Amino acid sequence: MKKQYAQIIVDVPTMQTDQPYTYVIPEEMIDQILPGMRVTVPFGRRKVMGFVIGIRATTDLSEDQLRSLTTILDLSPVLNTELLSLSDYLADETFAFRISILQTMLPNALKADYQHFIKIVGKVSDDVANRLFMGLTEIAFHASQYSDKDLATLAKLRRQHSIEVRIEVNDRAKVKTQLAYQFSQNVAMLKTAQQSLRPTAKKQAQLIAFILQHVGETWLKKELQEMLPLSDATLAHAVTHEWLVKKQVEALRDPFKATVQKSNPLDLNDEQQQAFDRISASADLHRFAPFLLEGITGSGKTEVYLQVAQHVLKQGKTVLFLVPEIALTPQMVRRVKSRFGEQTAVLHSGLSDGERYDEWRRIERGDVQIVVGARSAVFAPLDNLGLIIVDEEHETTYKQSDNPRYNARDVALWRGEYYQIPVILGSATPSLETRARAQRGVYERLTLTQRAGGAKLPQVDIIDMKDTLADGPETNFSAELKDKIADRLNKKEQIVLMLNRRGFSSFVMCRDCGFVPRDPNCNLAMTLHMDSHTLKCHYCGHEEPIPTVCPNCGSKRIRYYGTGTEKVAIELAELFPTARVIRMDQDTTRKKGSMDKLLEKFGRHEADILLGTQMIAKGLDFPDVTLVGVLNADTALGLPDFHASERTFQLLTQVSGRAGRAQKSGEVVVQTFNPQHYAIVFAQQHDYEGFYHQEMRARHAGNYSPYYYTVQIQASHYDENQAALQMLQVARWLRAHVDQDVIVLGPSPKPIAKMRNRYYFQIILKFKQRDMVDNLLKTLQNRSQNSKGDLRLSIDREPVSFM
Repeated sequence: MKKQYAQIIVDVPTMQTDQPYTYVIPEEMIDQILPGMRVTVPFGRRKVMGFVIGIRATTDLSEDQLRSLTTILDLSPVLNTELLSLSDYLADETFAFRISILQTMLPNALKADYQHFIKIVGKVSDDVANRLFMGLTEIAFHASQYSDKDLATLAKLRRQHSIEVRIEVNDRAKVKTQLAYQFSQNVAMLKTAQQSLRPTAKKQAQLIAFILQHVGETWLKKELQEMLPLSDATLAHAVTHEWLVKKQVEALRDPFKATVQKSNPLDLNDEQQQAFDRISASADLHRFAPFLLEGITGSGKTEVYLQVAQHVLKQGKTVLFLVPEIALTPQMVRRVKSRFGEQTAVLHSGLSDGERYDEWRRIERGDVQIVVGARSAVFAPLDNLGLIIVDEEHETTYKQSDNPRYNARDVALWRGEYYQIPVILGSATPSLETRARAQRGVYERLTLTQRAGGAKLPQVDIIDMKDTLADGPETNFSAELKDKIADRLNKKEQIVLMLNRRGFSSFVMCRDCGFVPRDPNCNLAMTLHMDSHTLKCHYCGHEEPIPTVCPNCGSKRIRYYGTGTEKVAIELAELFPTARVIRMDQDTTRKKGSMDKLLEKFGRHEADILLGTQMIAKGLDFPDVTLVGVLNADTALGLPDFHASERTFQLLTQVSGRAGRAQKSGEVVVQTFNPQHYAIVFAQQHDYEGFYHQEMRARHAGNYSPYYYTVQIQASHYDENQAALQMLQVARWLRAHVDQDVIVLGPSPKPIAKMRNRYYFQIILKFKQRDMVDNLLKTLQNRSQNSKGDLRLSIDREPVSFM
C-alpha cells in the first residue's frame, strides 16, 4: 500500500511552530484519517494534540526526518473544509497563530487536556521516594500541589535524569448518559411470564402488559417510572427475568428547556415585503449578497429575518442567526423556537461546557437547521448554509477583545461569500463603516421607516441637569422625570430607567485633601459597593474595605461621589416607596439564567420599574413600557475615543426604542449636562441620517474610519519604563519602514494606563489601502516573539475601543 502523509497544525502556539508539520499516517489508519480530525502526534520529547489540515501522497522530506501519528481522537472531522479555509484567512486577518484560531472554533470540551506524570528512572533519596512519590514509581504531577522548594528538587532530579516527565493527551469531550431499559422482543416468553404471575404481583403484571404494548422499544428509567409507578426492586426483578435489558443511552443537555408557544408569520407591510422579496430573490439565485437592513426601533426587522429564514429552510438549507450579547440570546431563541421548534440550537459562552458540546454535536450531526447565538456561534459547524443574519450589526460585542481578535460580523461576511448566500446586517443605528459601504454600493441598503402595527416613535424630552442641580440638592432625578414616573405608576404602566454604570457610587474621596482610593493593580478609582461594604475594581477584581479614615491625611471626612445602580435603587425607594423595582446590572445577573428570569418577571408585570445598565437598552419588547428614562446620557461622551459620539447616539436611540412599542404611546426623558451635543440632539429627533452626515464630517477631518483603516499596536510590561522604551523602538522602526502616507501616532500611554499590574502603551496606524501594512505587521509580530523579559505585544485590526 502506498504511503500517505498528514499535514498537521500542532497545539504549540509559537511563531516557530505556526506552520503545518508532515507526519506519516500509519498503514492501519490510512482509510480513517480525514482533514479536520484531531490526532495526537510526537513533538519533540512529548505528545501533543494536532489538527489534520491536509493529506498528501508525497513529501519532499526524507524518511529519517519523519515521525508517525500516534492516535486518532475523532471518528469524523470536527472541522469541515470551509472552517479549515476560514482558519487560514483569520490567522492572517487577526495576526494570530493558526492553532489559536482552530481552538477558538471548537467548544471547550474538544480542546486538548494535557495530563503530566513524573516517573522515577534513577536514584532518588528516601525522602523524595516516600514523601513526594508516596512509595510509587510514577505519579500524576500538578505543580500547584508542591512547594517552591520541592519544585526545585524535582527540577534538579530531572536535569540529573533521575526522573522523567511523561505527558498524556486526554480528550475532554464527554457524552452524558442516563439509565434506560430496552423491552424484550420475546413475546412468547413475556406471555408465559404473565400467565405464571401470582395474583398479588400487580406491579409486575402492569409492567409486562406495558412491555407487550411496546415490544423492543427503549425507555428512559425516569420516563418509565413517570408512566408507571414502579419501584427499583420491580425493575431489577424484570432485568433478572430478561423482560428488560439495562443500558446507558446518550442524554443531550438542553440549555433552553422552556416550553415555547408556537407562533405564526405576521402580515408584512410594504417596506418589510420589499426587503423580504429582495433578500429571498438573492437566496434563490445562490449568490453572495450583503444587505444592510436599516430599520427604526420596533419596525419589525425580526419578522423579516424569520420569514426569510423560513424561505431558506424550505429549500433544505440551514440558517445562522447572530445576536450581539448573551443577554439577548434567550429572548431571540424564544422567538425563533416559537416559529421553528426543535430545529433550533443555541450557542454562546454562557452555556456550560457540556451544554455547549451537546449543542455543537446536534449542529455537526445535522439534527438542527437554525442556530441562534452570540459572537462565538459564528463558527457553528453548519453545512449547506443558506442565510446568515447579524442582528444589531453595529454592536462592539461582535469583536473579540483578546487573541484571536476576530469580528464576528466580518467572519459572517466571509462565510456568506464562501457559500454564495445573502447576509443580512440589521440595525436601527448601523455602524458608520457599514452605512458608508452601503452608500458606495458594496452592500444593498433596505430601509424600514415605519413601526410595525402602526405604533409611533416616542417623544423624546431633553432635560439639562445643570439647571436641576443648580436649584437644589444632588439627585439622580429631575423634577420632570419624577412627575412622569409618578404618572405612569398611577396608570399601572411600566418604566425603564437606564444608568450606564453599575455599583453604588463612582468613587470615594476625602473632602479635606481630595485623596481617592485607587486599585494598586490598575491605578484606577475603585467603585463603591454598599451590599458588600467594599471598594472594587471592575477590571482586575481587586477588592478592599471602605476606608473610614483617609490614609493620606488622616481625615474622617470620606464622602461618596457619582452614582450607580445601587444608589439609584435606594433613591427610587425613597421617592416611590410602593414601586416594585428590578435592578439589572452585572452584579445582579452573574448567575446563569438570572437575566432571563428577571426579564420574564418584568414581562409578567411583577415589577413596575426596570432599572439597569446598558444591557437593558436593546432587544427588549414589553408592550406596557410607556416611559424610558436615561439618567446620565453623558457617560461615554467624555471618553478619549473617536467612537464616543457614535456610541452615545446608538445607545440613546436603542434605549428610546424600548418605549411605546405597542398601542400605548411612549415617552423618553434624557437627562444630560450637554443638551446641545449633536449626538444627543439627533437622538432626540430619531434622525440617524442627520447624525451620520455630521459624524462623517468629523471623521473625515480627523482622518478616522471609514476614511482610513486603523490598526492598534499595544504593548504591556510590569515595568513602565521598559514598556515605554520598547514602544519607542517599535515606533522608530515603523516610521523607518512604512510608506510616507501611513500616519503613525504615538507611542503614548493608553487612557487606562495600568491594569492588573501591567503598564500599557499604544501606537495607532492609519492608512488608505487595507493590506498595505500587513507584511510589515507580520514582521513586527515575529520580531516581538524574540523580545526578552515580560513584554507582551498585540496587534488589533480595526479596534472597537482605544481605552
